[in-house]
Amino acid sequence: MMTARWIGKTTVIRILATLLGADAGEALVNGYDVSTGAADVRRSISLTGQFAAVYEIVTGRENLMLTARLRHQGHPAKLADDLLARFDLTEAAQREVATNSGGMRRRLDIALSLIGEPSVIFLDEPTTGLDPEARNEVWHAVR
Repeated sequence: MMTARWIGKTTVIRILATLLGADAGEALVNGYDVSTGAADVRRSISLTGQFAAVYEIVTGRENLMLTARLRHQGHPAKLADDLLARFDLTEAAQREVATNSGGMRRRLDIALSLIGEPSVIFLDEPTTGLDPEARNEVWHAVR
């Protein structure tokens, strides 16, 4: 959903991701009602917030492998390497995330959101705080 600023996109995403209850109405995500099927909704989605949610003191590869293990994915090392290549992060794979640029952190964050192959991925303002070049990197990765 790409719209003007300040019209409640984050609130809508939080409701659809079952992080916030709706005041009224009905919302379905992947066929599941967000009010009565929250667990099913959560199993079928991934959410990337406005700021990169990555562990800064470990490497990008370690971030991906940890998330793969937490989501009970087989072959976490292979999955991590595939995502690093897909998001053009191979050169930074063995460096602590804290040393990466903002654009690289966001690309890693988006790569993390793909683990488990969710049916729906919510990207809430994925380019917030990035310079124009980093914004272009992120949008290229999303496409």
